[in-house]
Amino acid sequence: MTIPFAKVACDGNELKYVQEVLASGWLTTAGKALEFERRFAEAVGARHACAVNSCTAALHLALEAIGIGPGDKVLVPTLTFTATAEVIRYLGADPVFVDVDYPTGLLTPEIVDEALTRQPGIKAVMVVHFGGQAARMTEGGGRRGQGGRRGGVAARGGGILEACQRHGVRVIEDAAHAFPTRLNGRMVGGFGDITCFSFYANKTITTGEGGMLVTNDAAIHRRAKIMRLHGINHDIWDRFTCADASWEYDVVAPGFKYNLPDINAAIGLAQLERAEAMRAERQRCFEYYQKHLGRLDCLDLPAVHGSLDDHACHLFWLVLNESAPVSRNRLIELLGKAGIGTSVHYKPLHRMKYYRERYQLSEMGFPNAEKHWRGCVSLPIYPGLSNEELEYVVAGIKRALGKQILT
Repeated sequence: MTIPFAKVACDGNELKYVQEVLASGWLTTAGKALEFERRFAEAVGARHACAVNSCTAALHLALEAIGIGPGDKVLVPTLTFTATAEVIRYLGADPVFVDVDYPTGLLTPEIVDEALTRQPGIKAVMVVHFGGQAARMTEGGGRRGQGGRRGGVAARGGGILEACQRHGVRVIEDAAHAFPTRLNGRMVGGFGDITCFSFYANKTITTGEGGMLVTNDAAIHRRAKIMRLHGINHDIWDRFTCADASWEYDVVAPGFKYNLPDINAAIGLAQLERAEAMRAERQRCFEYYQKHLGRLDCLDLPAVHGSLDDHACHLFWLVLNESAPVSRNRLIELLGKAGIGTSVHYKPLHRMKYYRERYQLSEMGFPNAEKHWRGCVSLPIYPGLSNEELEYVVAGIKRALGKQILT
């Protein structure tokens, strides 16, 4: 049996909507992208949405829109993909790396409050909703994990937003893993100043390549729309559908080329229609792994601080702890030989050469991320993964660990 780590489910209206775009003769950003923005904003409960060609682009536009520039500092969890930090460097600013909670992989109010107190010059916080679970953005957003600290914001009450408000810091949410995700009955997409989503091929919904910036701030939205297309004050679709001269426009800033073409948006619209059904399928896989791997003492599984119904279930990982009979790399090798695809989320940024050397980072400063990284293996989790395939994955893990295989 061969089970890939990720597999795209395109069994809805994807082909139909792409054909509509091809028939229209307009392949770049146009009506489908506008419709995708509108429907996505409605889905997450945000006032404004700006479709772009990647989550990286959305994060870059978000920082630019709130005025981050040379010499500024932005708080970033070390356990994230490099895009979260690299966009800070695009603008000449500096990431300030902090540890995460174990075993959720999330920032906590306590971690954020302590870092902002220690370094009062920080201008913004990048909150990563790791694996599909929301960080504790507001009061009542979940229990304190093992990595949290007593005192500080915990003693005063409140979540990450309250901590940032006290310190006068802007909040950008990296929700690349977190659609559809809820916290306290609200969809992720409107807690901070700006939220950025990914529609890369292995994400919870996909456009092939793509992303979305959402915000409730009209001024931020206007700036992001201008900067996503060369700093031009009118989108090309606006220019060709208005009564004025189509050639007339102005460049008001040195912008970027970040727009999302209609072909990609068409795929996204079809995916959006099935987002909750696909989330439920991933939850089924998540629950299967919890049930069949949860009794193995040598494994630490991801902690869920709320209802799994509110979790996007983008990732399911296990961490081999000190009692594991094999190393993480050996487990990956054995599963690969059995035809089971895996991944690792993530090698922390404090271990990456560029960040390690530029900011003189040490593994000693990030014990929770280190514990996660040293033993982490991410397992296949996607719609269409059958119970037979899930059983095969679990059996392969137990065999590699020398455990009795139970049916």
